[in-house]
Amino acid sequence: MKPSDTPFFDVVVVGGGPAGATAAEALAKAGHSVALLDRAGRIKPCGGAIPPRLVRDFDIAPELLVARISSAQMVAPSERRVPMPIDNGYVGMVDREHFDEWLRERAAAAGATRFTGRFQAIERDGGRTLVRFLPAARSEDGGTTGEHLIATRLVVGADGARSAVGRQAVPGADKVPCVFAYHEIVRAGPQAAGADYDPVRCDVYYQGHISPDFYGWVFPHGATASIGTGSALKGYGLRPAVERLRAAAGLAGAETIRREGAPIPMKPLKRWDNGRDVILAGDAAGVVAPASGEGIYYAMVSAEMVAEAAVNFLATGNAKALAGARRAFMREHGRVFWILGIMQRFWYRSDAQRERFVAICRDKDVQRLTWESYMNKKLTRRDPAAHLKIFFKDLAHLFRLVSP
Repeated sequence: MKPSDTPFFDVVVVGGGPAGATAAEALAKAGHSVALLDRAGRIKPCGGAIPPRLVRDFDIAPELLVARISSAQMVAPSERRVPMPIDNGYVGMVDREHFDEWLRERAAAAGATRFTGRFQAIERDGGRTLVRFLPAARSEDGGTTGEHLIATRLVVGADGARSAVGRQAVPGADKVPCVFAYHEIVRAGPQAAGADYDPVRCDVYYQGHISPDFYGWVFPHGATASIGTGSALKGYGLRPAVERLRAAAGLAGAETIRREGAPIPMKPLKRWDNGRDVILAGDAAGVVAPASGEGIYYAMVSAEMVAEAAVNFLATGNAKALAGARRAFMREHGRVFWILGIMQRFWYRSDAQRERFVAICRDKDVQRLTWESYMNKKLTRRDPAAHLKIFFKDLAHLFRLVSP
């Protein structure tokens, strides 16, 4: 395709996960022409947990929830199991294969034009911004149909951790710290009989032999389950760790449907835009919560803020408007990310600390405030007596004044 024949869109969104699809939908609803470029057949490794606030705020169809979790079980290095029931709420579980496609279809229904292919590069020609991509379609002789171009005023990079868009255009995007995650989707029907498995409970394993610096999970997805772990240590054997986790959960013999791995960022980037014509959202911007690894909600919230900044930019031509997205996100969620980052650095550094962390989770006030904050995505500030009690309990564990 020649540059003179290149189609033009106000915005090109690269990546069709929750962040990209949400940004594309919001921008199309705002009246802008939007191209949504996504790779074919890509499913991100993800536990699939979403809070009730996401379901409400983003009008998620109930049928997309493959399970409603009513409790969690924290497993310590000593094999101590601490139940954490959810009062007056739930954790929704989605299968990313279907959830992401539903979001993409909703964006298309709002007016976004879908393209399937692999992003190659951002180029500039005569003042125009061009996105070059390799389409997934093939010609009759089996070869590719060649690289294609789309012209645009703005590129939204929502192409995941270590974003190709970010590495090309945004300073510092290549330096985001990541945990590499790996999971296996297994059938959890009759094979789960007799296993330490409950279809309405999320199990979280804080054990060094599962992950030396993160955690392992067994998350129910209705007829299937996601079993996975992650680590930032280069060379750590994630597949053998998941084998050990499956054995611990009694799911070693369950049929494996698919295996997936990908990096997960652990810190928001200091810049989301290049001050000109590119802005990042979701994992590409680093907005995955430390300690928990939760990303879907924050990806979609960041995408809304990016879309708002993009609308301002397109209306005014002032590239400084793009920086408003990160400021808005950090104003709303920066404190939570800071606290979770401290938690991960302190409590995940050894099995002795993990043992104490799980012990703290026995406290009913800890459980109640944790679930209230998770379901509503805000730090719970009421009940100061409970917060004070938790603070002193944390100090006692910190200085080893109590046994785990």
